[in-house]
Amino acid sequence: MTNKHFACKVEDVPTDAAKIVTVSNMPIGVFKLNDGFHALLNICPHKGAALCEGPVCGTTKETDSTEFVYDRAGEIVRCAWHGWEFDIRSGEFLVDPKVKTRRFDVSVEGSDIYVHM
Repeated sequence: MTNKHFACKVEDVPTDAAKIVTVSNMPIGVFKLNDGFHALLNICPHKGAALCEGPVCGTTKETDSTEFVYDRAGEIVRCAWHGWEFDIRSGEFLVDPKVKTRRFDVSVEGSDIYVHM
């Protein structure tokens, strides 16, 4: 069973960065993507950096050639300490999906965003 906790207002979440909040003494980044709101623990599993304070970006797509193709713009958060990239929706590290940061379900009621724990 999960409990929902108020995180912030919809208008407080930028489209190009996370809104950092504290919920139940945990630092959480709330993100706005084209499919809604998502929340990740603001701790990088690599070395404990403030993951969600890194840039929201895309990444290079795997191709069969030597060209670089930028993909998934606005769907990735990159840790500012060592550049590890995580999928905002799933919390998975792009290089090894077995490595994850904790993600939380999110709901919106009116203009209030709730994180479920």
